[in-house]
Amino acid sequence: MERNDKLKRLEYWLKARIGKIAFIDIEEKRDKQWYGNGYGGFYVDPTAVPENAIVYSFGIGEDISFDQAIIAKHDCDVYGFDPTPKSISWVSNNKVPEKFHFHPYGIGEKTGIVTFNLPKNKEHVSGSVYDHSLVDELNPVEVLLKEFTEIVKEKGHTRIDVLKMDIEGSEYAVMKRILESGIPIKQILVETHERFFPNGKEKGKEFFSLLKSHGYRIFAISDTYQEISLISIK
Repeated sequence: MERNDKLKRLEYWLKARIGKIAFIDIEEKRDKQWYGNGYGGFYVDPTAVPENAIVYSFGIGEDISFDQAIIAKHDCDVYGFDPTPKSISWVSNNKVPEKFHFHPYGIGEKTGIVTFNLPKNKEHVSGSVYDHSLVDELNPVEVLLKEFTEIVKEKGHTRIDVLKMDIEGSEYAVMKRILESGIPIKQILVETHERFFPNGKEKGKEFFSLLKSHGYRIFAISDTYQEISLISIK
């Protein structure tokens, strides 16, 4: 991991410890194992990943360490999604596992072309539909986003065993539709971005309250309080 990434994660950890984003706690005791590297990984309950698991991975960037790890451990199919030009180029120019199926579009509240703000730092890859301090609203691109039920219908899936999401603030907008879709999802792994919004703490509380109301419980939290892993107890 680059030095800047380490410093950034330390900063988030310190903010969490003083209560800025640490408004959540473990709700369910489960087995947990870290899948991926320190930057792109998440905790997974390996005992809840069945044979022939279906994994959706929203937000790829230039790091498929999570996807590689879960494929290696469970021999499962991972469906990756990212509309960012840099991510699409990276996947096209690198060897990826046979069971990693990449799609050059993202998830949105509805299907359509949207304006995507690219990062100010040209070394970085993560863009966002939101205007915040890390993106350049003067450097937008048009990208395709699809609504969750349309994606699942196109793939012909009736369940998802693990859904991983790192979509730069859009998680708050799309989660309601995902949960109301009727598609059973056993584990939801999400990187949250309260720091992008002035009312971030309130958005975060509403977000996890929504997940809880649909039967999800937090079983693992990363040291930065950004990567949160939940499991359905229904």
